[in-house]
Amino acid sequence: MALKTARFGATIPSLFWSAVLERGERIALCEKKLGIWREVSWTDYGCAARRVGMALRAAGIRRGECIAVMSDPAAEWFYCDMGAQGIGASSVGIYTTSPASQVEYVLNDCKAPVAFVENDEQLDKFLMVRERCPSLRRIVVFDTRGLHALDDPMICPFADFVAEGETADAADPGCWERELEQAEPDDRAILVYTSGTTGPPKGAMLSHRNVLHAVDAIDDVLPPGPADELLCSLPLCHIAERFSSLYRPLRTAAIVNIVESPETFNQDLRDVAPHFIGGVPRTWEKFYSAIRLAVDDATPFERWAFARAMAVGNRVVDLRQAGRAVPAWLRALRWLAEVAVFRNVKISLGLHRGHSLLSAAAPISADLLRWYVVLGLEIVEAYGQTESGSIVTMYAPHERKLGTVGKPMTGNEIRISGEGEILIRGPGVFMGYLNQPEKTAQAIDAEGWLHSGDVGRIDDEGYLVITDRMKDIIITAGGKNVTPSEIENQLKFSPYIADAVVIGDRRKFLTALVMIDHENVVKFAQDHSVPFTNFASLTQAAEVVDLIGREVEKVNAGFNHVEQVKKFRLIDVQLTAEDEEMTPTMKLKRKLVSEKYKDLIASMYTE
Repeated sequence: MALKTARFGATIPSLFWSAVLERGERIALCEKKLGIWREVSWTDYGCAARRVGMALRAAGIRRGECIAVMSDPAAEWFYCDMGAQGIGASSVGIYTTSPASQVEYVLNDCKAPVAFVENDEQLDKFLMVRERCPSLRRIVVFDTRGLHALDDPMICPFADFVAEGETADAADPGCWERELEQAEPDDRAILVYTSGTTGPPKGAMLSHRNVLHAVDAIDDVLPPGPADELLCSLPLCHIAERFSSLYRPLRTAAIVNIVESPETFNQDLRDVAPHFIGGVPRTWEKFYSAIRLAVDDATPFERWAFARAMAVGNRVVDLRQAGRAVPAWLRALRWLAEVAVFRNVKISLGLHRGHSLLSAAAPISADLLRWYVVLGLEIVEAYGQTESGSIVTMYAPHERKLGTVGKPMTGNEIRISGEGEILIRGPGVFMGYLNQPEKTAQAIDAEGWLHSGDVGRIDDEGYLVITDRMKDIIITAGGKNVTPSEIENQLKFSPYIADAVVIGDRRKFLTALVMIDHENVVKFAQDHSVPFTNFASLTQAAEVVDLIGREVEKVNAGFNHVEQVKKFRLIDVQLTAEDEEMTPTMKLKRKLVSEKYKDLIASMYTE
């Protein structure tokens, strides 16, 4: 069978099936369960996806319908996504941190007849709302431990569902291939629900062309290696992880290693030592914090050696950034720093084989990126959003320009509106929002430009610089425009600060709500004999408040008077992705935090 595999013309299922047929017994996935890595070949991957697809078809799912998946990264997520797309259905991810009310909203908005859930914890949320979700007919559970006594005709173990697909496939052996051939590039491939911080979540519809445009374009900037491995750790509901782990390997044949759980991420990273890692800024901030604190605990000689190595590395980066040649003696010192110091640091993190490191989903501090460059790790910052079909701009390591997110990739256009908003046009721009034509019209204008909601500028070399979200720009009482994300990124550069929200719109000065890095601040408290009993008491300890105060003053030194944080307060609750104040990618929700802690904010302006 001649499947469509032309550049920019393929569909995801045809590309997937071509990969299965061509790669056969080569490893496609590695999944860690109970501490053991298990390999999955492309043949096994294809067989599982095919059976899921045929089971869905036997269950009455037809082209254009949706299925829902609520699970942390797992091989079953991959099988469900490819199986659904193989029969022309769209997969919809639901974050495992979502409450039952969010599950109900998504199921009713996309009218999913079948939902796949990871375990009994996620199943409970569906059972709470199923009576109010008339389209839902079947719930399939990946991990049924603890459910042996459950007898419910709507609920089915994943293994039994796959067996149904095997039976359906045997009854009509050519059906799967016929379904694959019906897909067209402009058909809807996936549905991704964006953040609901300013109202109910919106279902962004992405076609096969939208997704595969970015897959092809990134290879022009970050070409894959012949035997690359990557680590899948972030939620597959997020467009960035879905793009990196599910769709790009269809072209590159990279082996996708799936972490056992968020708690095992660091060990899994050291196990795999991947070549490609896509992370959000918090990922890279935590690595930096770990090394900085390890150096603080090192012997005097080790601290001296690290400082000397960093000095040499900084000198090399300065010369290269200035476009000047690095003299032979300095190259020799840099080699010595690599052998004696930097390589051990990278091995301790599991990054020593990394040649393609990507930061996306939110702005990241240029100082943090420089620190990695000095260490010999080239983190590429990329820009895009769900509605743009993932990545739109990025730079290759040899074209690095810190403080920017690169230039538009192949096929993309960027321009800045009169209000400073970044406008995007190209094959990746999404099809629109499901059931929301008014919102779609607001997002895409008559000329096809996507209004991103981000503020930025294009420098004299054509690099895009992100300033902030339009809705987040602060205008002080004195009329000064302040971009809070720049200040917040500098605050998060501290190993003791996990996140921060800068406040000050229509106020006389800036303040900040700070979320401490629990692990690092606990270590500080233990090292300095600071008594505490719980998280709240830790944030109230005078020594901890003084510690954060010193970190804030360091940041203030880099800003002018109007942009300095005059007062701050510590959030006394340890927030996680399951709390409503946090996004699934561990960012504080500015609007919700400002509302929830309005009394704490008011105290900084009334003292």
